[in-house]
Amino acid sequence: MANMFALILAIATLLTGIVWCIDKFKWAPARRAKLAQSDAATGTPEQIKAAKQPGWVETTASVFPVLLLVFVVRSFIYEPFQIPSGSMMPTLLIGDFILVEKFAYGIKDPITQTTLIPTGHPKRGDIAVFKYPKDPSLDYIKRVVGLPGDRVSYDPQSKTVSINPACAGQSCEKALPVTYSNVKPSDFIQTFSGFDGNEVGNGFYQVPQGESMRGGLRLATRNETLGDVTHAILLVTQAPGQASSYYQQPGQPQSTWVVPQGMYFMMGDNRDNSADSRYWGFVPERNLVGKATTIWMSFKKQEGEWPTGVRLSRIGGIH
Repeated sequence: MANMFALILAIATLLTGIVWCIDKFKWAPARRAKLAQSDAATGTPEQIKAAKQPGWVETTASVFPVLLLVFVVRSFIYEPFQIPSGSMMPTLLIGDFILVEKFAYGIKDPITQTTLIPTGHPKRGDIAVFKYPKDPSLDYIKRVVGLPGDRVSYDPQSKTVSINPACAGQSCEKALPVTYSNVKPSDFIQTFSGFDGNEVGNGFYQVPQGESMRGGLRLATRNETLGDVTHAILLVTQAPGQASSYYQQPGQPQSTWVVPQGMYFMMGDNRDNSADSRYWGFVPERNLVGKATTIWMSFKKQEGEWPTGVRLSRIGGIH
């Protein structure tokens, strides 16, 4: 759908631009010439009407600058996205509206996603929007955990990550410092509807600690530090490991992956509620859309439901 909208916007900009150019350089001069030949005060109604700009041309030409501005900004600078699921909680909540910096990972053709001008590469800890490798029509958002060449391991029992940068086969450099704070109760309670390896559609409710919710389970939280990037993650401490559902990379042990060149390993901050690289593999660099930078609006809502309020306190930068 995202590519379809980009295509429609490009076609609309092109067509209105053609009308604007023809009117500016051909039709408008012809109209001025007709006005010069006939005195508007004494000319016939037919002459005056012929000298006026047709309504459809006026409308089309006036729309073109707006479409052009939207096309340029959305395609190459910033694009708005809505967070539809809880896979990036507590960093991003359902109902957050974010801005994604499109030029962070290269200026790309908005239709084919071909990189036109390289401008940079993802850094470990970035929150990135990308085309889901198994269905490029879908936009996903996750945190960059593994860079090309990294050996990433995830322990589903302790729910911890270990990373050996620049891994070549089984010979790796010194492990990246990955540390965790103590586990403590979070402000979120989750109601469950199951997990099948796809994006989950459970309910997440912010409930003060000390209170409970029927049919809900309070999630745990702790800080994870990947090198020099620290962020909060959510855990379902009672949830069993899902290692049997993980993507099995040929030649690697279960729950261990070596990130190929030109690809990235992504994980959601809501670790037990995120269908990410652990389940379906790596994200090619060509699938990257941009880096999430800002929350510009946030509505209180659940997945698939209407908003019930506004969270103005969440507006600001994303970390």
